Amino acid sequence: MKNLKTNECEDDTLHEECGVFGVYDFDGADVASTIYYGLFALQHRGQESCGIAVSDTNGPRTVNVHKDMGLVNEVFSKEELEKLHGNIGVGHVRYSTAGSSTRENAQPLVINYVKGILGVAHNGNLINALELKNELAYTGAIFQTTIDSEVIAYLIARERIKTHSVEEAVKATAAKIKGAYALVVMSPRKLIGARDPFGFKPLCIGKRDNTYILASETCALDTVGAEFVRDVKPGEVVTITDGKIISDESMCLPKEKEARCVFEYIYFARPDSVIDGVSVYHSRIMAGKFLAMDSPVEADIVVGVPESGNAAALGYSLQSGIPYGTAFVKNGYVGRTFIKPGQSSRESSVQVKLNVLTEAVKGKRVIMIDDSIVRGTTSDRIVSMLKEAGATEVHVRISSPPFLYECFFGTDIPSREQLIAYNRSIEDIRKIIGADSLGYLTIERVKEMAQGLGVCTGCFNGEYPLEPPKENIRGEYIK
Repeated sequence: MKNLKTNECEDDTLHEECGVFGVYDFDGADVASTIYYGLFALQHRGQESCGIAVSDTNGPRTVNVHKDMGLVNEVFSKEELEKLHGNIGVGHVRYSTAGSSTRENAQPLVINYVKGILGVAHNGNLINALELKNELAYTGAIFQTTIDSEVIAYLIARERIKTHSVEEAVKATAAKIKGAYALVVMSPRKLIGARDPFGFKPLCIGKRDNTYILASETCALDTVGAEFVRDVKPGEVVTITDGKIISDESMCLPKEKEARCVFEYIYFARPDSVIDGVSVYHSRIMAGKFLAMDSPVEADIVVGVPESGNAAALGYSLQSGIPYGTAFVKNGYVGRTFIKPGQSSRESSVQVKLNVLTEAVKGKRVIMIDDSIVRGTTSDRIVSMLKEAGATEVHVRISSPPFLYECFFGTDIPSREQLIAYNRSIEDIRKIIGADSLGYLTIERVKEMAQGLGVCTGCFNGEYPLEPPKENIRGEYIK
């Protein structure tokens, strides 16, 4: 449930992983402003910190970098951007799925080593990060952060000493790391993209005149006026150099083994993005249609919880014939942080971010569509808000299956004991959130929604494409 938090539990929401963006202008123009706008388009993927690192391929081997905690437009002023000179660069927006929320953990990471300088931006989560970190530490590596992305950066630097090119070093690193990753790597004269063999995280290639771009989502290409070239394939390493794209597909798996994070289509990605040939907007429309087919109910209006519930609500309306409406007004001026009411206050931070349009729901039977229920505290509050506004019935439909297991690949799903669906029936959940009825999308429909692409369903059924880790990057035991 996007951008909703409650006093009872401040994190009753999924978080949007991270976003990566890389640019190489072969005409030599500065790229910092292009990266800025690309990151702005990817802001939904991470709102804790951001950064840009640039270098001049025709000048000295130095990197200009600026990163900090905050949103893109908070961290980068016009003056800061004007300091970032260089025709090649990488950018990153972050939400912490591994490592704490501190400035030291902001990306891109920049490493100076014997072969030059590397800039690395990473989206994802490694399951063997602790093992690799310990291995590196015992050979003299000193870590400045608590994120697995630094492990990747060290490995690339170490492998580069033993290989003939930086792309070979990235490929050798990719063979060692396990888990989810979309990488953008800047070397002195090359821009490299890599995607894990399962394709958990998206990565695409764009082109604008003589400038090449790597981005987490196609919406970022649209924002900077670039043409979509193609997606980086799961397991592929692409090298952009000398005005061309060089591909290495030696790590690609058979199509049936690919396991994209299905929440890109349900929730994470912007609806105007297309991932691996599948429209995110169309996927959400289809999810709503499937809910109408499988969990029909008589009602007067179908509404979505902003923003990711809206398209699914429209799909439900189109399939069922029940009118689509707007029941919530979202306060667009509530930032990443705001002064939360004290525990004794009657104000709810859900109501700070959302308010119900009484005229739209009063005296009506309402179908409310949302993308997920994590702990249930937010759903409980929203259902109450609708009924307090005069809705006679509230029927909740969720455009994903129930969460029964945690995620190890970059989606911030809490431990099983904290999930409302753990050891509870759908009827139990319905009673807890106060809905008149409750229906979820089935796992079979999720696969159908992805139009035949291989997707990961581990958080729904515990069937992960990789064996889960026993410990996280900080050495904490995972139950």
